Amino acid sequence: MERAELAGWLRLSLTPGIGDGTVRRLLAAFGLPERVFAQPEEALREVVSLAQAEALRQPPANLQAQVDQTWQWLHNTDNGSSRRLVTLGDAGYPASLLEMADPPPMLYVLGAADYDLTQLGHSIAVVGSRNPTPQGATNARSFARALGEAGLPVVSGLALGVDGAAHQGALDAAGETPCLATVAVVGTGLDRVYPARHRDLAHRITQQGLIVSELPLGTPPLTQNFPKRNRLIAGLARGTLVVEAALQSGSLITARLTSEQGKEVFAIPGSIHSPQSRGCHALIRQGAKLVESVNDILEELPPLQHTPSASPHKNGNGSSSATEAQQAPSSAEAPLLEALGFDPVSLDALSARTGWSAAALQAKLLSLELDGHVSRLPGGLFQRSASS
Repeated sequence: MERAELAGWLRLSLTPGIGDGTVRRLLAAFGLPERVFAQPEEALREVVSLAQAEALRQPPANLQAQVDQTWQWLHNTDNGSSRRLVTLGDAGYPASLLEMADPPPMLYVLGAADYDLTQLGHSIAVVGSRNPTPQGATNARSFARALGEAGLPVVSGLALGVDGAAHQGALDAAGETPCLATVAVVGTGLDRVYPARHRDLAHRITQQGLIVSELPLGTPPLTQNFPKRNRLIAGLARGTLVVEAALQSGSLITARLTSEQGKEVFAIPGSIHSPQSRGCHALIRQGAKLVESVNDILEELPPLQHTPSASPHKNGNGSSSATEAQQAPSSAEAPLLEALGFDPVSLDALSARTGWSAAALQAKLLSLELDGHVSRLPGGLFQRSASS
């Protein structure tokens, strides 16, 4: 992209009062941005309102600074990653986003040089709570790994909790193999990482995937930008898996947008006592497919070639990817696992169920926790892992 072309696209996207739908109408009427800005006001008013036409006649005050910053960013190759702008006029623009009412005029893309967004036709979005239960985080990572092993890239939002676990699971599946393992769609400019604790994860993604944003460089993590980000997650992927979600959450927004686009929504059920399961249960009542294994997802995608044996509990060798480091519970510990069930439970409740003293239970629970069979939750609760 030449500097003048870059300036045209940035001016179009930064002009106040010009939304994505308006941008698309202007491009359809006049062609590339340079031709839009060459039009007299009378011609512009045939497509947009008077106020919008007047706004288009005045370059935004921050345009030159944004052009300079973006030009430098595009040509900075210090970390070896590719930096690109994909516009509505590019052949590499994802066709699925063009089907939305408000496709972003530009996508900033950071990642491995050989990967492009047109490869995402078979991807699955994995989303969920920023504060998942331990089992929810395990499910997200395990399902994402199984999807990766089946050849499906994972799209998520780089947030804490389920998003981060999903990206990690997809990268686990890729190993050292060069492939488009995962795509992070973020709600900030690509010159910053949010949340900051995911800086190392973001670096890994740029080596075997892509980080994508529609927002100009320098954009901070503003609350209003994350629902917009969710529509791109839904738009890029072929379907969306919700791992855990409260009733009022951004994950349900992503699921709704996925459904509105005529795509599949999948949900993992959980405990009836967990607030983090209520969003998934609501989605299932509304028609989302209840998912217990990755095959429940793969069977809804008939054209895809996938590995039938792949599951959230199997790696490529048929062993347990989620629990391969676990030791099998001893015969003395098995009754305690039965008493735990799969819902969070207090020490007092376990004592009542088993008749064992608190001291004996603490010792057995510690052993199970060290072996990965039990998680310790806030509030003095314990929960058995689904793989135990």
